[in-house]
Amino acid sequence: MNTTLLNLIKGERVKLPTKFGDFELIVFKDKESGLEHIAIIKGTSNLKGDWLTRVHSACATGDLFGSLRCDCGEQLARSLQLIEKNGKGILIYLMQEGRGIGLLNKIKAYKLQENGMDTVDANLKLGFKPDERNYDIAASILKTLNISEINLLTNNPDKVLKLEENGIQIKKRVPLKITPNTHNIKYFETKVSKMGHL
Repeated sequence: MNTTLLNLIKGERVKLPTKFGDFELIVFKDKESGLEHIAIIKGTSNLKGDWLTRVHSACATGDLFGSLRCDCGEQLARSLQLIEKNGKGILIYLMQEGRGIGLLNKIKAYKLQENGMDTVDANLKLGFKPDERNYDIAASILKTLNISEINLLTNNPDKVLKLEENGIQIKKRVPLKITPNTHNIKYFETKVSKMGHL
């Protein structure tokens, strides 16, 4: 089990009113990679009970532009809605675009998908694993905030496993139900058939 805290710089905690509700925001900088990750928080660490938690990897096309090729933007919005409704929780926004391969390579993968490949085969064709994401930093952020037990908003069993390997207890997995559309139905099917998503 890896329980070592990564070398983080913790930024200021500020209020973040949003269309989903009122939250607080903290930026964490990973000294090794230089990447800056975001924690959006509802409630304080001394509140009792399990934290409703979403660990969300950046998706410029889905989160910013509302792309229908994936479900990322919808998952982000739904997570914030559920955390607000719960009254307590945290969304950790990790800067690991395109399942960890970066935006430039993600767009290359999109081009391969337009020529018939699925998301997994496209990543493999570009020389990457199907999923290059790392959740050590998310576990470190949670520990820095004194959060060790969570209810995790995810359909990805690998995310559950990786967080547990880093000392975070997953009390419950909470599914994120998003309805597919004609543009992302193959994306959904690939996540289930090749990546084991639930």
